[in-house]
Amino acid sequence: MILEIKNLSFSYTDGDKTKQLFDNVSLSFENGFFYCVTGPSGSGKTTLLSLIGTIEDIQEGQIILDGESVFSNPFLYRRDKVGFVFQNYNLISYMSAIENIAIAMEIAGRKADMHQILGTLNLIGIDEETARKKVMKLSGGEQQRVAIARAFINNPDLILADEATGNLDNETSDVIVNILILLAHKFNKCIIMVTHNEEIAIQSDFEYRIENKKIIMIKH
Repeated sequence: MILEIKNLSFSYTDGDKTKQLFDNVSLSFENGFFYCVTGPSGSGKTTLLSLIGTIEDIQEGQIILDGESVFSNPFLYRRDKVGFVFQNYNLISYMSAIENIAIAMEIAGRKADMHQILGTLNLIGIDEETARKKVMKLSGGEQQRVAIARAFINNPDLILADEATGNLDNETSDVIVNILILLAHKFNKCIIMVTHNEEIAIQSDFEYRIENKKIIMIKH
């Protein structure tokens, strides 16, 4: 899988002012690598992730996956190619971990498979007893593991993580980052994570830093 961003420009209006976030930037991502996107607050990190995920509409430029625009059919692209992990987990609180993941499978048009669900949860450190609890009873770190399992369950090429460790302590953050690295390196996923934490960024294979409307690559 190769995800290419070509000649991307993006701006937004705030009152009577227009702010330019990106000015004709080009970059690419591939399977098997853990990428971090860094930059000052307001520089466009989350916007970049939203554009890649087709949550935000593109203005100028192209975002291409394996030769085809991701905007040619955004619904199928999000359903089949992308998994999302959010800072606030975005789980259904009154459901169990198993139920949250089963719903993700059903939304993708697949039959929920208990063996696959439990195997995926076990891979990221959630045992069956914990998996059967309502997620509101789980710790923040456990909830984020469930969110990662939900993003991974349908075998997407791409997992987009927006400040996935933002609500977690340092020790738990390290666990979550190690899981994301595992998914990239062992399972050949492309992981793109937005973070303010430079200690996390230096663990990435490649860091893309947003500075002055441009995006520069730093290889670690």
